[in-house]
Amino acid sequence: MDPVQAGILGCGTISEAYLDRGHRFNVYDIVACADIDTERAQETGEEYGLRASDPEGLLADDKVELVINLTPPSVHLQTCLDVLRAGKHVYVEKPLAASFNEGQQIIEAAAADGLLVGSAPDTFLGAGIQTVRSVIDDGRIGDPVGATAVWASGGHENWHPAPDLYYQRGGGPLFDMGPYYVTALVSVFGSASRVTGSTAQTSAQRTITSESRHGETIDVEVPTHESGIIEFANGAIANVLTSFDTPGGSTFTSPAFEIYGTEGTLRLPDPNNFKGPVEVHPADGESEEVELTHEYTDGRGAGVADLAAAVRGDWSHRTSGDLANHILEILDRIREASETGAHAPVETDVDRPEPLPPTFPETLGN
Repeated sequence: MDPVQAGILGCGTISEAYLDRGHRFNVYDIVACADIDTERAQETGEEYGLRASDPEGLLADDKVELVINLTPPSVHLQTCLDVLRAGKHVYVEKPLAASFNEGQQIIEAAAADGLLVGSAPDTFLGAGIQTVRSVIDDGRIGDPVGATAVWASGGHENWHPAPDLYYQRGGGPLFDMGPYYVTALVSVFGSASRVTGSTAQTSAQRTITSESRHGETIDVEVPTHESGIIEFANGAIANVLTSFDTPGGSTFTSPAFEIYGTEGTLRLPDPNNFKGPVEVHPADGESEEVELTHEYTDGRGAGVADLAAAVRGDWSHRTSGDLANHILEILDRIREASETGAHAPVETDVDRPEPLPPTFPETLGN
């Protein structure tokens, strides 16, 4: 198949992860880049041999079929709609949008125009979580009962050169890190049915301690310590804690991510990565590290390849907009439950993504 021609919208820090790994897939080629900072776009274009422009130029480029949207979450709605109106498919960094309502608008606009939406995180396509899926489906820990996910840090202002977006609308630890954990859980358990939770914001401002802007203060618009309980349609219950308010980190083996079954416990790998290890702790017998059942561990770009394959032909789209919007609703409803003091129903419903072929991405023709 002819590779899908793709362009990058937003040449910030995360763009390097896509540009450095795009060559590993035959199903798409990154041929262009754009940024509101045209000088940064030009520098990126020169470094990677891409056509560079402002966002309007990228959207007007008839050769670009798919846009990889790496803009801040607060503008995902507008930028995704702009891409779709230009007649292009869009793959967007997580979260899909700054709210569930905005995510719905993106999904509806794409459906109306016959276009596809894909969204990060794509880490659940990696060998680690795909192996977890195999272990669960093979019944090695019995029937799933529940899960625990803990991600705790002192905040991105301690390392990120431009941490502002993590404290603006669409940010916060639940919307930033939560998608990795919740997407992994939905890929294993299936749809969620209802949630509850409590959230807190410990301060109205944060002080940057990373080198380039050391000492500068930024405003905080979102919760910074967020705890949720997710009930899945299959009966499993997950406890999820994400925090920017734990400067000492967690005393758990970091990150803490486990699934409990009727016949044992499964320790999951960091869902922010693509690889293992995966450990089974059976009720009777010794614990063991599971040999990975899948091959892919090479990082960002897998989700774009997944979308591009769906654009080109008969391929089950796993990182779909519907999945991302279900995840976004779960996260949004946790915050809603904190505000109302009651359980919140999850109205969207998605099928579990199909497991990947073990030899992905060679299956795509690589």
